[in-house]
Amino acid sequence: MPIRLFGDPVLRQVARPVTVFDAELRTLVRDLTETMQAAPGAGLAAPQLGVPLRVFTYFVDGVLGHLVNPELTLGEEVQDGPEGCLSIPGLTYDCRRALDVVARGQDMHGEPLEIRGTQRLARCIQHETDHLDGILFVDRLDAEQQAAAMRAIREAEWAGEIPPDVRVSPHATFGRGR
Repeated sequence: MPIRLFGDPVLRQVARPVTVFDAELRTLVRDLTETMQAAPGAGLAAPQLGVPLRVFTYFVDGVLGHLVNPELTLGEEVQDGPEGCLSIPGLTYDCRRALDVVARGQDMHGEPLEIRGTQRLARCIQHETDHLDGILFVDRLDAEQQAAAMRAIREAEWAGEIPPDVRVSPHATFGRGR
């Protein structure tokens, strides 16, 4: 399926919680998984396919999974590392994230699910959960990196007519970014 690109308003909406765990949700999880793997990417959130629901998939270090209605508990230790996004193709910047995360939610059948991640998986879970809150990784960059990212986005061949919208992250930025 086509992945929505930076500037698409759906990427800035707060996604709605999933309340119905049915065949339609299972189809969404399948579509997310197939699109993520075809891209290829480490994760994909439902808003990136234009669906404003709190669902994402991930494929990190050979582990494939999904999470519905995630709630995160972040560890205190932080990591800086490269991060990119399928909705901002071709751009990668160092971004600060928690080193460890515990994500609680449900699977596509409504059963409770807990994922514990460190390093790359922790980064992916935080990145995809940000998508569900209308936050993009460029929102977490320090001012200098953010300015460079916005220049690169404006100059990208995929850049559209929609003016970019940069927001202040509602989540901890560990003293960096906005």
